[in-house]
Amino acid sequence: MDQDNKRKQNKGGRNPKNNPSIHRHVFRLTDEENARLMSLLEASGMTNKAKFIISVLFGKEIKTVKIDKGAVDYYMRLTTFYSQFRAVGVNYNQVVKILYRNFSEKKAAAYLYKLEKKTIEMAKLIQEMMHLTKEFEEKYVKNKG
Repeated sequence: MDQDNKRKQNKGGRNPKNNPSIHRHVFRLTDEENARLMSLLEASGMTNKAKFIISVLFGKEIKTVKIDKGAVDYYMRLTTFYSQFRAVGVNYNQVVKILYRNFSEKKAAAYLYKLEKKTIEMAKLIQEMMHLTKEFEEKYVKNKG
């Protein structure tokens, strides 16, 4: 009698599920059928194969997630451009300080004129990049959503 009370009192482990899945079914697939099943599973974005098969069998809604690798790659490269532009801005400030510190005002102005021309070229490139980004978003990103 004491042992029965101890067992109830020291109950460990997980709480039991309300409706546990206890029935098991096994089926076999050919290589082609398995490849098709795996591609459907991958396209759905689900990680649990059993839950995916149940949702297919009972007609539950299956969500398909498609990732456009081109868009992801484009945005990754764009992010690296932005970090490089920030670095250029920091270097720009340092160069201006060094020019005024190490050269005469006339010579520093001549170098700054050259730097200004290159900055204008870079600003044009940035404007073109922004235009291409808008085009890319309109054609590929917004239409697929």
